[in-house]
Amino acid sequence: MAITVMVVDDQEMVRAGFSALLDAQPDLKVVGQAGDGAQAVELAAVVKPDVILMDVRMPVLDGLAATKRILSGTQPGEPPRIVMLTTFDLDDYVYAALRAGASGFLLKHSTPDELAAAVRVVAAGDALLAPSVTRRLVEDLARSQPVVPITPAQLTPRETDVLRLVARGLSNKQIAAELVLAEQTVKTHVSNILTKLDLRDRAQAVVYAYEAGVVVPGPRQ
Repeated sequence: MAITVMVVDDQEMVRAGFSALLDAQPDLKVVGQAGDGAQAVELAAVVKPDVILMDVRMPVLDGLAATKRILSGTQPGEPPRIVMLTTFDLDDYVYAALRAGASGFLLKHSTPDELAAAVRVVAAGDALLAPSVTRRLVEDLARSQPVVPITPAQLTPRETDVLRLVARGLSNKQIAAELVLAEQTVKTHVSNILTKLDLRDRAQAVVYAYEAGVVVPGPRQ
């Protein structure tokens, strides 16, 4: 079945362009477009897309507020995964959106292939979008929010190791190589981490790891 997508942006040309690019893919289908956050909240409840591409800065209701409303749990069924669209890779709104439950973000000047790949990745829920940029964003803001490092009591030592590597933006394959584990074992650890910490996906895990002090900003540990 095709992955259903909704595109939200206050610029009609951007909406139309992204929609055309995604509809050209055999496994993707655009089921709705909205020009502001308020429209997005209403439309999402009707078309129930798998993934929403959400602009950060819009009139009426911005992308952050719209993301919070859509992911608030007031609508029945599984909530969509939301990817924030931004022009600036260190936008404070993006960080707040990740905290609110967005699954990642994508720069508006990304290539068509990157756009399509991002939708597939976040729909699968098994990877983090633009990991190096996301990590840089979280690190930048984490530096201004000192925390006391903790080891989550719910996690085993190995799961804590995996969480640190997830927060560095490594894929399951890279984590497996680093820890000398089977890739399937890493996938199991990641799934356990998300379940134990009540996190939706890897983007949430990155935010948690930095805010809890499991990983601290700076050079590779």
